[in-house]
Amino acid sequence: MENQNFILKDPNEILTPREVVAELDKYIIGQDEAKKAVAIALRNRWRRQNVTGAIKDEILPNNIIMIGPTGVGKTEIARRLARLAGAPFIKVEATKFTEIGYVGRDVESMIRDLAERAVAIVREEHTNIISKQARKAAEERILDLLVPPIKNEVIDENYEVKEIEDTHDNTKTREKFRKMLNNGVLDEREIEVDIMVEANAGMQVLGPIGLDDMGINLNDLFGNMMPKKRKTKKMKIVDAIKIIEKEEAEKLIDMDTVVRDALQRAESTGIVFIDEIDKVAGKSTGSSGPEVSREGVQRDLLPIVEGSTVNTKYGPLKTDHVLFIASGAFHVSKPSDLIPELQGRFPIRVELNSLTEEDFIKILTIPENALIKQYTALMETEGVELTFGADAIKAIASTAAYVNDEVINIGARRLHTILTTLLEDILFNSPDNITEKKIVITEKNVNDKLQVIIQNKDLSKFIL
Repeated sequence: MENQNFILKDPNEILTPREVVAELDKYIIGQDEAKKAVAIALRNRWRRQNVTGAIKDEILPNNIIMIGPTGVGKTEIARRLARLAGAPFIKVEATKFTEIGYVGRDVESMIRDLAERAVAIVREEHTNIISKQARKAAEERILDLLVPPIKNEVIDENYEVKEIEDTHDNTKTREKFRKMLNNGVLDEREIEVDIMVEANAGMQVLGPIGLDDMGINLNDLFGNMMPKKRKTKKMKIVDAIKIIEKEEAEKLIDMDTVVRDALQRAESTGIVFIDEIDKVAGKSTGSSGPEVSREGVQRDLLPIVEGSTVNTKYGPLKTDHVLFIASGAFHVSKPSDLIPELQGRFPIRVELNSLTEEDFIKILTIPENALIKQYTALMETEGVELTFGADAIKAIASTAAYVNDEVINIGARRLHTILTTLLEDILFNSPDNITEKKIVITEKNVNDKLQVIIQNKDLSKFIL
């Protein structure tokens, strides 16, 4: 029976498909079909967890392949989806992998990376749970340095003199210092602390395959041979308590439980986003055998995506219920150029649309992380109030759409280049040569700055 402690227990705690789309709408403009597909996939993860009976293990995720030009939101959809799910999520590029037997990363390394991410997430959650205990233990260690326990000599039954710690005599003093410590009065005071220092193994594995790629943990192998060392350092209390608190948290965390829960979470809710999958698709060049960099990678992906067991340094991880989302622009190749077996592993296909001028206007203003909001926040740090008129925003969007059509379509990323070029002088001169504290960007500003570049095709290619 799978451990469901890490899964949202109350149906009301997990987002419905409509709520997922609403959350994605805060950051991504358009692409309703893609949002709908990933929202259903996310809800289906929860639905499977709540299915009873043997059929639960037979319900496999429907992997998704997103097709569309660069800069339209493919990667952003997957990234935001992972945050909403609270699931282990990694993004990899298909072009970094090579066929097994050749120099380069093998495809199984993406699952090992997923395991690492899952362990990091679960470890952080466990750390948050015991944070108060760790903080209290760290406070006691700091107080022991500030107000050392009084040593009293006693004679035991064998008439031997022993020293025992007696904190009763200085309890009032310790409580006084505890209050000062909690109020930050002692933050700048320097003390000498005994902290843990990682021993340097001084070993390097030469060759195309490292220990991590073989699923071996070097620390586990040589941990006893090269134990951690302690070193006395002088530092401020505000810094010391953070280090000591981390050490105390390490003592309180049960790593066996963390690893077990992390592997279960990765297996049940893990998401792997494979970008640039179109770069490993392509028709045969007429050579006698399959291409190493293309079809070889596709063949190696098959068992991973279909469901297999990958050895990680934390233990075996099954990929049967991991959700794979692939994406590619497919400018040169087509999805049908992937080998048929791999096409069958991605039954859900979603096509993302190119962005229009209206989309650019929305992208500049609506999302919570809209570019105009970002630049406004940046200039506020210099004491400059930067505002954009509605006509200026329309002119920027129009310019982005025009340059994408005339030069090369890079989607919303074009807005970055245009805004950086438009605001170059303001960004450079602040705060030295900027006397105005309120700057309004108008349509005239946009045309004056960008018109010459737009009209010159060569300049457009290199600047915009």
